Amino acid sequence: MGELRAYAALFSGQFRSVASYRASFVADLVTNLFGTVLDVLAVLVLFRATRSVAGFTLAQGLLVVSLSSCGFALADLTVGNIDRLKTYVRTGTMDAVLVRPLAALPQLVLMDLPVRKALRAVVAVSVLVVALRLNHVEWTPGRALLVVSAPLAGAVFFGAIFVISASLAFWWVESGEIGHAFTYGGRDFTAYPTPVYSGWFRGLFAYAMGFGFVAYQPALALLGRADPLGLPAWAGFLSPLVALVAAGIAAVVWRTGIRHYRSTGS
Repeated sequence: MGELRAYAALFSGQFRSVASYRASFVADLVTNLFGTVLDVLAVLVLFRATRSVAGFTLAQGLLVVSLSSCGFALADLTVGNIDRLKTYVRTGTMDAVLVRPLAALPQLVLMDLPVRKALRAVVAVSVLVVALRLNHVEWTPGRALLVVSAPLAGAVFFGAIFVISASLAFWWVESGEIGHAFTYGGRDFTAYPTPVYSGWFRGLFAYAMGFGFVAYQPALALLGRADPLGLPAWAGFLSPLVALVAAGIAAVVWRTGIRHYRSTGS
């Protein structure tokens, strides 16, 4: 209970800090929602040039990007600020975090919780609702559970990618751009149906790294559509399992990085 009160105090202090400048806070809220809006607009622009992309209609493509956006927006809202770890390592802030009697990762998350990104998640969920209506999904108990679990699993998966990418700073402080290739690059990859990609690139990102199970496979399961790439129908329900595996890997990488870290400049 003492730790919970400490975390609550950190969150309360952070929220009061960002809300103290109300005009700036509102401006940040409004401008940040365009991150999700632009993801959706990119898909709409693509489908203006053709009626289908890799055999997927606009409504089906909208379902894929909305699932991807929901997962990423929730992850970015909760743990996205962990990519500032490289700054904390360089400036010595990480040393202060480690001497406190609290777990390091929750502290880092609550030190700069990006509540200004909340509208991104609201917009993403709204687009998902629209996409579901446009596709006329035949609802079953399994699909009803999937439409809730898939965005949450996507959030866990992207959160794990954020943590893994940020952890590179324990070994290489200037690793930010490499990390962004997998966080924001992964977001862009999952915004489109996987058959759009080909060769080793698709094999690496979609299956070896699991990005294909964030939005594409759940979308197929919701649509009741066979995978043109040959995976069985039950693959669409694997997103929670893939997310748990990613979270486990992230935990191992994080703990290894913490043990490796000695002090500023190590």
